[in-house]
Amino acid sequence: MFRFFENLVDPYQPYVEQDAPPTRLWPFLKDYVQPFKSVFAVTALFSVGNAVLDVGLIWYLGRLVDLMTGQTPAAFMAAHWVELLVVAFVILFVRPLVAGGSVGLLHNTILTNFGTMMRWRAHRHVLRQPVGWFESDFAGRIANRIMQAPPAAGEAVFQVFDMAAFAAATFIGALLMLFEADPRLMVPLLLWVVGYIALMRWTIRRAGPASTAASDARSAVTGRVVDSYTNIHSVKLFAHQDSELNYAKEAIEKSRQTLQTEMRIVTKMDVALTFLNGLMIMGVGGLALWFWVQGSATVGVVAAAVALVLRINSMTYWIMWASTNLVQNLGTLAEGMQTIAQPITLVDRPAAKPLRFQDGLLELRDVSHHYGRGFGGLKNISLTVRPGEKIGVVGRSGAGKSTLVKLILRFYDTESGEILIDGQNIGDVTQESLRQKIGMVQQDSSLLHRSVRDNILYGRPDATEADMIAAAKKAEAHDFILTLEDPQGRTGYDAHVGERGVKLSGGQRQRVALARVILKDAPILILDEATSALDSEAEAAIQEALYGVMAGKTVIAIAHRLSTIAAMDRIVVLEDGQVAEDGPHAVLLRQNGLYARFWARQSGGFIGLEEDAAE
Repeated sequence: MFRFFENLVDPYQPYVEQDAPPTRLWPFLKDYVQPFKSVFAVTALFSVGNAVLDVGLIWYLGRLVDLMTGQTPAAFMAAHWVELLVVAFVILFVRPLVAGGSVGLLHNTILTNFGTMMRWRAHRHVLRQPVGWFESDFAGRIANRIMQAPPAAGEAVFQVFDMAAFAAATFIGALLMLFEADPRLMVPLLLWVVGYIALMRWTIRRAGPASTAASDARSAVTGRVVDSYTNIHSVKLFAHQDSELNYAKEAIEKSRQTLQTEMRIVTKMDVALTFLNGLMIMGVGGLALWFWVQGSATVGVVAAAVALVLRINSMTYWIMWASTNLVQNLGTLAEGMQTIAQPITLVDRPAAKPLRFQDGLLELRDVSHHYGRGFGGLKNISLTVRPGEKIGVVGRSGAGKSTLVKLILRFYDTESGEILIDGQNIGDVTQESLRQKIGMVQQDSSLLHRSVRDNILYGRPDATEADMIAAAKKAEAHDFILTLEDPQGRTGYDAHVGERGVKLSGGQRQRVALARVILKDAPILILDEATSALDSEAEAAIQEALYGVMAGKTVIAIAHRLSTIAAMDRIVVLEDGQVAEDGPHAVLLRQNGLYARFWARQSGGFIGLEEDAAE
C-alpha cells in the first residue's frame, strides 16, 4: 500500500529545463505543481471528505441526544438500531478509509516527492551555473538554500491541503449545521470568522517578512560556519579561532534577533486568538443555551453547538499555527529562490552542436575579457597554437594567464573576439563536448570527498581497473596509494581522501589529479603549475611521464618555474593582458627581453616577481 502512494509521482521524471526561471513565487511553483495536479485534486476531495465526516459526527451527536430524550432505552434501540449500525459502519470503516487516503496522499505522495523533485531540479539548475557564479557566493549558503527551500515548499503544499481545504470545509459545514438548527446561531460564528480572518491577515503580513529575514540569517550562519570549516588550516595556522568565533557569533546573534522578532508575532497572535475564541464559545454556546431556555432549541441543538465550537476552538490554534508555518515555509522558499531561480548566465546557444575535433588547431582572434570591469584580464590578444604544438605561458601575477585558460574552457564568454578549435567558434559548440576534449591539471588540485578510485575514474568513468592503475603509475601515484587507509578501514584505491583531498599531502593530491587527467586522455592538455606541489625528485619523474602523455596533443602549460617549460616548442610571455613575447626558449633568451630577465633572475627556477614588480 505504501508503495502505491509513494510511486504515484516520479520526482525524477523528465522536464523542460529553464535557463531563466520565474522570479515570482507562484509562477516559479507552477512548473513544479504540474506533475502533481491530479494528486492535488484527489487530495482536496479527501480533505473535504474528512471535514464533512467530522462535522457530520458533531451533527449526529445533537441528533442522538434529541432521539434519546423522552423515550426508554428499549424503545430507542428498537426504533433506531439500523441507524446506529450504519453510523458505526461509517465510524469504523468509512472514516478510517477516507482518513487513510488523505494521510497517504499527503505524507507518502506529496510530502516525500514534492520536496525531492524540487531539490533534484534545483541541484540540476545550480550545477549548470558557470564557474564565476560559484565564485561570487558561499558554497555553504548555496548548499543551505538547496537543502532548505525544497522541503519548505513541500511542507507548504502539505499545509495547504492538510489545513486550508480541511478548515474551509469544516467552517462551511459548521455554518450549514447551525443554519439547519437555528439560523440565528450563525451570526456569532460569522462575526468570529471575520475577526479570525483579520487576525490571520495581520499575522501573515508580519510573519512573511520576518520568516524570510530569519531564513536568510540562518543561511548566513551556515555560510560563515562552513567557510571556517573549509579553511580550517588557515584558521589554525594564523591562530584565528577567536576571531572566527566572533565572526560566526555576529551572524548567530543576528539569526537570534530575527527569530525573536518572529516569535513575538506568534505570541501576540496566540493571545489574541485565545480571546477571540472565548468570544466565539460564549457567543454560539451561550446563544444556543439561551434559545433552549426560551424553548426554541432542543437539548440536542445545545449539545451539538457546544461540541462544534469546542471543536473549532481547538482546531483554530492548529490552523493559525499551520498558516504561520505555511508563511514561514513560503518565506524560506522565497529566500531560497534567490539562488535556485537565478538565470543561467552562460548557456549553450540554441543551435549549438558537439565539437567536431580533427587536429587540435587552437586560435584566439583579437580576444578581450575584463570580467566586466574594464581593466585586468586580456586585451586584444591573438594567438595560434598549431595541432600537436606545445607552448608554455609565463608572466607576472595578474598578467592574464588564468583568464586565458578560463576562456579556452569557456568558463566565461569572451567580451570581444573569438576562440576557435579546428575552425569552430567554441561559443557555437556545446560546453560539454568542448570540455570533454580538454584535460587540465590545476595548481590547486582539489579532489572529491570520495575514494581514490572514484577520483581517478572521474577522468574516464568507463575505464577498466587496469587502465586506472596504469594512469596512476604514470603519475607516480600507485605506490603511495597502496599504503593509504582511511578511518573507516578502507585501504588503497578504496580509501577516501577527505573533503577537497585534505587527507593527502599536496604532492599526493597533485599526483592523483595528474592520474585523472592522464586517464582522460583528452587531445588538448592544459597544465597550470601541474608539478608545483612536488619535490624535485618526484617532479623530474612526473615531468618525464608528462612529456610522454603530451605526445600528439595540443598543450598549453602555465608555469612560474621556467625550467619546466624551457623545452616547449614555444613560450608565450603575457604582460598586462597582452602577448609581449612569443618564441622558443633560446630565441627569447637572445632577444634579452622580459623572458630573458625572468630567466636570469629566477631563484630555484621561479620568476622573480618581486624584483620585476619593483622596477
